[in-house]
Amino acid sequence: MDIVTDIPRRSAARTARLAALPLGVAGRATVGFGKRITGRSAEAVQADLQQRTAEQLFSVLGELKGGAMKFGQALSVFEAALPEESAAPYREALTRLQDAAPPMPATVMHKVLDEQFGRRWRDRFASFDDEPAAAASIGQVHRGTWADGREVAIKIQYPGAGPALMADFTQLSRFARVFGRLSPGLDIKPLLAELKQRVQEELDYSLEADAQRGFAAAYAGDENIAIPRVVASAPKVLVTEWIEGTPLSRIIARGSSEERDRAGSLLALLHYSAPERAHLLHADPHPGNFRILPDGRLGVVDFGAVARLPGGGPVALGRLIRHALNGDRGELMRLLREENFIRPGVVVDADKLLDYLGPIVEPLTVEEFTFDRDWMRTQAARIGDPRREEAQVGRMLNLPPSYLLLHRVTLGSLAVLCQLGATVGCRALAERWQPGFAE
Repeated sequence: MDIVTDIPRRSAARTARLAALPLGVAGRATVGFGKRITGRSAEAVQADLQQRTAEQLFSVLGELKGGAMKFGQALSVFEAALPEESAAPYREALTRLQDAAPPMPATVMHKVLDEQFGRRWRDRFASFDDEPAAAASIGQVHRGTWADGREVAIKIQYPGAGPALMADFTQLSRFARVFGRLSPGLDIKPLLAELKQRVQEELDYSLEADAQRGFAAAYAGDENIAIPRVVASAPKVLVTEWIEGTPLSRIIARGSSEERDRAGSLLALLHYSAPERAHLLHADPHPGNFRILPDGRLGVVDFGAVARLPGGGPVALGRLIRHALNGDRGELMRLLREENFIRPGVVVDADKLLDYLGPIVEPLTVEEFTFDRDWMRTQAARIGDPRREEAQVGRMLNLPPSYLLLHRVTLGSLAVLCQLGATVGCRALAERWQPGFAE
């Protein structure tokens, strides 16, 4: 190879790193058993085991970048669903994963710019900082000044990211049970399959540029949402306006209740309004992609993963939510069958179905709802424990492919709201922006 990067590109090497994860978990469990018989309490052993597992898991995911880190970022938003005794050891590692990864050498980064923008690429910039300002799963971001004086963010894709990305998802699917330890009840394999399909699009920054232009046009001049405009783009390099603000992860960690409520309300506004305003949905709702600007707006970055909704949000979804809120059993069952949420021949008790859906639509039953970790954990346990009736009802339902991405993004957004502990007026947002809900 003539290019050396921080991504381990040889399949055998990457597979070995990932394969070590379940072996490490098993080894630590054996050590934990040894500590138990020598007198340590079960609680102390379990806490130690969780902390060590988290450190190894997210260290490997972060170092490998590619699909492994992308999966870790997607999984990290579900930290809010973990039981508190399990959440503490993971929280720091998860937050660290959302915002950090080892940088690639400047020589490698310069070669990518040569290939994408030509050898005189520096002429486009008044200044360019070789030290990365941020690093993520398949690329890193540098700060610079465009020739016209605008402060810009330059996103550069790691060489070899494509093959590494696809190899990781194939390998990770074999270890779904290990990752499932992080959030009992979360079905990891469908999440991996949907992410694999989505991140293939992220490898082409030209597609990301088109999506960001669509968002920027839809929210131009908006008093609540700020989308940086695209300055220049190529398949593996994207230049956009730079935005400065307080990362959402910092507000989650140290923000006041007012700051948390403001951030949560803006995040919910983006989630509800984007399908109608932009015919797009930001599909990577982890805290690293959002910040609160000095003027109070929500700044949004990273549009590599988006849902494209040419007709806007699905009207049937708004109607389903309305029927569930109203307790309209007949119309709810009819529409669920029509949309293939209930497959032909499957018999579901309507009353039990309403009981199952009740807490899910609970945030829309009141003018304002406070999301928190306890609520998220309760919902995860309620639908994830196979011994509970609600989980049995849930397994009888089908999730049509057209709703899979919307479902994942909604869960991710809810998880961030719970991490924030934000009080949000979701009912008014649904009535204003959710097609079919107010009919």
